[in-house]
Amino acid sequence: MNTASRKPSASRKPALSSFSKLSTPAILIVVLIAVDFFAWWLNIPFVEDIFTVGTIYLVMVLGFQLFMGNSGILNWSYAGYIAIGAFASAILSMEPVDKLKYIPVMYPFLVNLHMPFPLALLLGALFSALVAAIIAWPLMRLTDSVGAITQFALLIVINVILSQWQEVTNGPRTFTLGQSRTTSLGVALFVAVLAIIVVFWFKESSLGIKLRASRDDRYAARSSGINIIATRYLAYISSAFIGAIGGGLYSHYIVSITAAAFYMNQVFVLLTMLVIGGSMSVSGAFFGTVLITLAQQGLRQVEMYLTVHGYIDASGTTEIALGILMILFLMVLPNGVTGGREVALRIRSRVREKPKEDSVETV
Repeated sequence: MNTASRKPSASRKPALSSFSKLSTPAILIVVLIAVDFFAWWLNIPFVEDIFTVGTIYLVMVLGFQLFMGNSGILNWSYAGYIAIGAFASAILSMEPVDKLKYIPVMYPFLVNLHMPFPLALLLGALFSALVAAIIAWPLMRLTDSVGAITQFALLIVINVILSQWQEVTNGPRTFTLGQSRTTSLGVALFVAVLAIIVVFWFKESSLGIKLRASRDDRYAARSSGINIIATRYLAYISSAFIGAIGGGLYSHYIVSITAAAFYMNQVFVLLTMLVIGGSMSVSGAFFGTVLITLAQQGLRQVEMYLTVHGYIDASGTTEIALGILMILFLMVLPNGVTGGREVALRIRSRVREKPKEDSVETV
């Protein structure tokens, strides 16, 4: 008598898992499009301005999450690459006449450079990524507090160079593009959709998995054959590129920028968005940006009301409130509102299959 065992099929499990993963960027993109479309439909300039800036900040936070969320290293220098992308794309897109008018001491070879906004945005981001590629390799060997302090020092270096280089950035004075806004709500939305797709793809790629392995246990990751330095290096450059895209969108929306606009205050805002949303997931970066954008605007209105009506000089109240909020979240919800998880659709099959015999006997 022979017995041939039959095992139940598990072919559906990977399909459901793949569907759940793919549903995450789809959900985020649908929510983003719906929110931005609502802001456009209202046709209120103030509201549209808030959501345009918020969408630009979403691009920046996604780039921030790409490296920090997967590596666990606080990248203070990230704001420096945003600034490089902002200035580089602005210089490339400006008319030569405007350069001579607003920055008469600019280098002649920069004055003659002029190209369309999309190309200027892309080349500005590539230049920022190139700067990151040149200086990042030795820094990727550093971790924990030493790595964070080094990144902080690098941010100071970049900011001082940008704030004093008169022939390029107009020094500490305002850098005026001399043109109307090129970044619109639609442009910011299009770039943000691409950023969501790219950052989520990176997270689920083998490179992202290796980076998270080095974050969780670098010794085990190294013993498994993962080149930690090279993995961090590629993620760092990718993060700088996306951040520079966000910087270029920002400079072409604000039109007048300074190096000080891309310093500690911006790092604080980006960090608050990522911490409150949840740094370990793309969904956390998304919802953290939405929540802090709305909270920031609400607090500013309260601050303005109290100051204008003479109740109290409420200057700085917004930053104080956001700082307290971040402290509370780190104490109560250290993984943010998403808990480090991704939003996803999970479909369970309710079809009952006919039970099969566990074995077939043959005589």
